[in-house]
Amino acid sequence: MSRIIPVPYRVLLKKLKNLGLDGPHQGRKHPYMTKGDIVIVLPNPHQGEDVDVMLIKAILNASGISRDEWLSA
Repeated sequence: MSRIIPVPYRVLLKKLKNLGLDGPHQGRKHPYMTKGDIVIVLPNPHQGEDVDVMLIKAILNASGISRDEWLSA
C-alpha cells in the first residue's frame, strides 16, 4: 500500500489540476484553486521546500479527493 509523501510545489499543482481543480489563482495573501463551489487555499510557493504530508491531507480532505485518487494522479 502506497503512502502519501511530501511533494514539490509544482507536483502538487500538477496533481490537483489532473484531479479537476482550476487555477491557481492569485488571492490576497495566498494562491488558491477551485473545484465547483469549493475553494482550496494553497501555501505560498517556497523554493526548494516540499509540501508537507499533513498539508496535502488537509487539501485532499477539503476538496473531497480520496487518497487513492491522489496516488493515481
